[in-house]
Amino acid sequence: MDQIFNKVGSYWFNQKASKELGSVGDDINSLSSSIEGGTKWLVNKVKGKMQKALPELLKEYDLPIGIFPRDATNYEFNEETGKLVVYIPQVCEVGYKDSSVLRFFTTVSGYMEKGKLADIEGMKTKVLIWVKVATIASDGSKLYVTAGMKKTRSREAYEVTRDGISVDKF
Repeated sequence: MDQIFNKVGSYWFNQKASKELGSVGDDINSLSSSIEGGTKWLVNKVKGKMQKALPELLKEYDLPIGIFPRDATNYEFNEETGKLVVYIPQVCEVGYKDSSVLRFFTTVSGYMEKGKLADIEGMKTKVLIWVKVATIASDGSKLYVTAGMKKTRSREAYEVTRDGISVDKF
C-alpha cells in the first residue's frame, strides 16, 4: 500500500512541479514584455541581459521605428554579427501613410548596420504583386526599399509604429 501511495504521490508531485515551472516560464515571458517606466524592456534569451525596446534599437541604427508592426516587441540582436531576428505574433500587413503596404511573416530576419537592414527574410511589399523585400536603407528624409527594384519612399511615413492587420497567408 505504501508503494502505491509513493507512486501516486510521486506522480502528483511531478505533475504539479511541471505545471508550476511552466507557470514561472510564462510569468517570465509576460514580464519580459511588460511596461516598465513607459518603455518595453526585453531580456535577451541568449545572453540573459536586458536589451532595448525594438523602436529604440531601430533609432540607434538610424532606421525608422515604424518599419515593423507595433506588436513586434520580441527580438534577438547579435551586436557582433549585426543579425536581427524580430518575432511577430501573427502574419500581418501594415499600411503606411504614403499608401505603401508591408506584409510580415511571424519571423523577420536580416543584418542591421547603421542606416540599413539587409538580407531580409520574412517581409514583402506590394508592387502590383507581392515581392520579397531584400533591403531597407535610410538616407536623411528618404527610405529606400529594395524589392526586385529600388523604390524611394518618404521616411516620414515610417516614423510611427502602426498596428498590423491579420492576413491568412504570407
